[in-house]
Amino acid sequence: MGQEDLMSTAEDVADQFLRVTKQYLPHLARLCLISTFLEDGIRMWFQWNEQRDYIEGTWGCGYFLATCFVLLNLLGQLGGCVLILSRNFAQYACFGLFGIIALQTVAYSILWDLKFLMRNLALGGGLLLLLAESRSEGKSMFAGVPSMGESSPKQYMQLGGRVLLVLMFMTLLHFDASFFSILQNMVGTALIVLVAIGFKTKLAALTLVVWLFAINVYFNAFWTVPAYKPMHDFLKYDFFQTTSVIGGLLLVVALGPGGVSMDEKKKEW
Repeated sequence: MGQEDLMSTAEDVADQFLRVTKQYLPHLARLCLISTFLEDGIRMWFQWNEQRDYIEGTWGCGYFLATCFVLLNLLGQLGGCVLILSRNFAQYACFGLFGIIALQTVAYSILWDLKFLMRNLALGGGLLLLLAESRSEGKSMFAGVPSMGESSPKQYMQLGGRVLLVLMFMTLLHFDASFFSILQNMVGTALIVLVAIGFKTKLAALTLVVWLFAINVYFNAFWTVPAYKPMHDFLKYDFFQTTSVIGGLLLVVALGPGGVSMDEKKKEW
């Protein structure tokens, strides 16, 4: 009974938090979610020559195509961020950013690095949630085909987004025998499973937001490393990618898990 009381108290606190932040949470979630694209687009501007030379040297594609690649990344990311924040053509902006993720995954050989691939997939999950949010409820993905309640594309987007988001936490698991690592792995795994299946979703997602924020500030403190050191850019990249996943989780907190979830099924029992 004590455990049930504790869970009930935690859910009450989460509900109170949502009531207070309901007007601002979706906007904060969007800002966090696009932060990695915003940072990367700005970096493309300031490191134009380095980025072009890297692509030209890696792929041997020539000066012109390397320049086109950097320009496409810069305009695609900054333009997509502006559209998403202004809520204009948000769906098209999401598809554009999906394309940027796919392009960078190939161009920077992320496809062969499991850790970075999982993080890119988690970032895609956040965009999938944003795409679901931007769709009007009940609108069919195919013109002329009516939506059938819980089988609507929007709800499957929310399911896919939740499942992809948890991949970020798979990259944070520590496989050593220390008590803290074991405890962190157990608690983290339990929370990501709850988010994936959509059970106690808002509470689990909010707990993950707090946990991931703390880990991000502690481990990816790029501002403590001089800008001329390579580690500064690595930590900065990780920091904003993690911030974007936090944005996806905040969307889950703000909008709920959707129809394909245990929380929704419980209402029918």
